[in-house]
Amino acid sequence: MPLTMNNKVFITCAVTGSGSSQDRSPHVPRSPEQIANSAIAAAKAGAAIVHCHVRDPETGVPSRDPKLYREVTDRIRASDVDMVLNLTAGMGGDMIFGNPESPLPLSNATDMVGATERVAHVAECLPEICTLDCGTMNFAEADYVMTNTPGMLEAMGSMMEELGVKPEIEAFDTGHLWLAKNLVEKGILKSPALVQLCMGIPWGAPNDLNTFMAMVNNVPHDWNWSAFSIGRDEMAYVAAAVLAGGNVRVGLEDNLWLAKGELATNEALVSRAVTIIEAMGSSIMGPAEVREKLGLTKRMPK
Repeated sequence: MPLTMNNKVFITCAVTGSGSSQDRSPHVPRSPEQIANSAIAAAKAGAAIVHCHVRDPETGVPSRDPKLYREVTDRIRASDVDMVLNLTAGMGGDMIFGNPESPLPLSNATDMVGATERVAHVAECLPEICTLDCGTMNFAEADYVMTNTPGMLEAMGSMMEELGVKPEIEAFDTGHLWLAKNLVEKGILKSPALVQLCMGIPWGAPNDLNTFMAMVNNVPHDWNWSAFSIGRDEMAYVAAAVLAGGNVRVGLEDNLWLAKGELATNEALVSRAVTIIEAMGSSIMGPAEVREKLGLTKRMPK
């Protein structure tokens, strides 16, 4: 398939994530106030969408506390900076086994809850978008499995659609796209769907261009999609995604560095992405344009 460059691009900033990055950079936001302020700074720099996790304000450990999500949401909506809010719904499916000779019982660090609890903060905050990790996979950690069964995804996807929140399908491999298409065919998810192609995350799709284009070519032509890769390949995938006809994601969830020896901020990563996109001859979409393109309704402060 020939490349068809995207001339109008929206940027998502993944503000903080749920990994251990809080111990490796002072710029990774922890408290709801810090997360909201970082999202606002990213939006000012050119991000139309902000993708947010929350953390325990004291320890930086990832959290599913709806009260923390509510504070982040309220702070963002009370600001005078417009942005599309995208909350994760990926947590609550973390299965951590014991050692290879004694995999059971599961580790106390396992976090497995039901579909309703996994989307409780989404129902509380009603973001415009929330994520739906569309498959189960091994992660880099030896005994950790990200668990999203087809039944769980059908239940969560139905809840999201009923709430009027747009699911962003997180695809870590081609099989996840196959499952996503099946969810649309069954009427669980509405079409055209929204997809995030997640590259370079062990042990999902590797971040080589052949695999990337296999992912791109498995996205239905009428769906909207973005892509990212992690670490030092983050900015290379800004260019690759635009060249392949998609949109882009950057942020401290995926990469902590602006250059060798120079720690990044979210706004600096967004600014670098804007520079790359505009240098390629494309323009940056604002949040109002993104809402129109994706069929979203702006949520107002309570």
